[in-house]
Amino acid sequence: MRVAGIGFRKGTPLATLRGVLAAAEALGGAAEALASTAEKAADARMRALAAERHLPLLAVAVAGIATPTHSPRIAARFGTGSLAEAAALAGAGAGARITVARITAPDGMATCAMAETEGTTT
Repeated sequence: MRVAGIGFRKGTPLATLRGVLAAAEALGGAAEALASTAEKAADARMRALAAERHLPLLAVAVAGIATPTHSPRIAARFGTGSLAEAAALAGAGAGARITVARITAPDGMATCAMAETEGTTT
């Protein structure tokens, strides 16, 4: 399973979410699901992105998940080094590995990372 984890700031435009997802997919292949924290997964923009792409939207817990990159601000707020990477790993499940490390949208409002579990066939 290939999962795109997405983190974003309040007020982030839907176009930014589309763009950062497209950038991650260009590096790691098409997402089979989107994942973020429960609060962010409930956001209308995330729901719209999932609906547009016909992808499941997973609300996941990210605290305590080790990530390849580290943001002190995210660590203080969410208990993990990268919300996007932790969400991707949690969404992809046991044995997942990061295939696209956290990338940041050009406007700095969103991040996206990709994780896969073994046996992904897409």
